Amino acid sequence: MLSTKVGRLLVPDPGGKNLRDVEGNFDVPAVTRRQFDFSADGVRRSIEESLERLGLDRIDIAYLHDPDDHGPQAIDEALPAEFIRRHDIDLVMLAGRYTLLDQSSLADLMPLATVRGVGIVIAGVYNSGLLEKPRPASDAKYDYEAAPVQLLNRANAIADVCERFGVTLPDAAIVFALRHPAVVSVVVGARTAQQVQGSVDRYRTDVPEALWDALRAAGLIHG
Repeated sequence: MLSTKVGRLLVPDPGGKNLRDVEGNFDVPAVTRRQFDFSADGVRRSIEESLERLGLDRIDIAYLHDPDDHGPQAIDEALPAEFIRRHDIDLVMLAGRYTLLDQSSLADLMPLATVRGVGIVIAGVYNSGLLEKPRPASDAKYDYEAAPVQLLNRANAIADVCERFGVTLPDAAIVFALRHPAVVSVVVGARTAQQVQGSVDRYRTDVPEALWDALRAAGLIHG
């Protein structure tokens, strides 16, 4: 299953030839710049350029990347360009809003996805690192910023319950997201083969139902 993202293009920037890229996390020459384009032509161009770079003639999934600040154009032009009949989308990637620390999507998105048969792909399952270790580090991040004290305390409280059941915090983070009926996949990042294997091991962890009951009883998770 192969996916790519549309909505943001890389366009030539001749003036950056002797500079380094400061927009992203890549130490590369700044010979291109990022340009959001949610028009129908922009989406088609994005797909075509991705296929050319990949050396392929098809993809399985096209995600509309960060449409939050481009609502009207993303709705009116981009989705039809992805060949989705009457905006009847197949998947939504949700970052950081259905995790052990944040279940705010239960208010509307997750129930709607369940009713309409839309698959949810959960990203940011560790909330930028706060849930990535058995015990959160004092300098852990949350939403790419320093984690507030109250969230650090909550993560430690969840870890306390996990330990009672022989489960680690990151084990529970992955398995929790996969439990919702609308969730079809969880996305986790990795830099090494060891991290890939670690994610597979966490996915296979046998988490007792009693753990979730205990977390709900303590008011630490909802749903």
